[in-house]
Amino acid sequence: MASETEIFSELDQFDRKILAALAEDGRLSITDLAAKVGLSKTPCQIRFKRLISDGYIEGFKAVLNPAKMQLDHIAFVEVKLSDTREDALKSFNDAIKKIREVEECHMIAGRFDYLLKIRTRDIGRYRRVLGERISTLPHVASTSTNVAMETVKEAWDKFGSSLS
Repeated sequence: MASETEIFSELDQFDRKILAALAEDGRLSITDLAAKVGLSKTPCQIRFKRLISDGYIEGFKAVLNPAKMQLDHIAFVEVKLSDTREDALKSFNDAIKKIREVEECHMIAGRFDYLLKIRTRDIGRYRRVLGERISTLPHVASTSTNVAMETVKEAWDKFGSSLS
């Protein structure tokens, strides 16, 4: 007989509906969530807790408005390293996590090694972050900057419709 872990290892339609609803509004009460996905409160709460314990839901946070906080300057930085052995990658990874302006960091298979998303107040602040922090990180050989002119679509938490 399959264990409970094996039974719940794949997401069914209700799990996907729960995740989509929470991605749209993480503040839903269990009662409202249950009504939205078509379950009664107790089964919905059980599924909700399981989705958390299984790691599908990592946490809850407020979605801030960067423009209201005057943080709407976005630059994407291509970073090429001088060394891509495991120790060098680890050194870079550990160091990049300490720079608060780095909103995202992705290791890339391509003509450069990392793609960073940097959010700052303005181009002046960005230049300081690049020159004083990013360019001085371990094993950085070169960088290339692309500045976003307009954000058309953003945020992983808005993927909900693809789960339903």
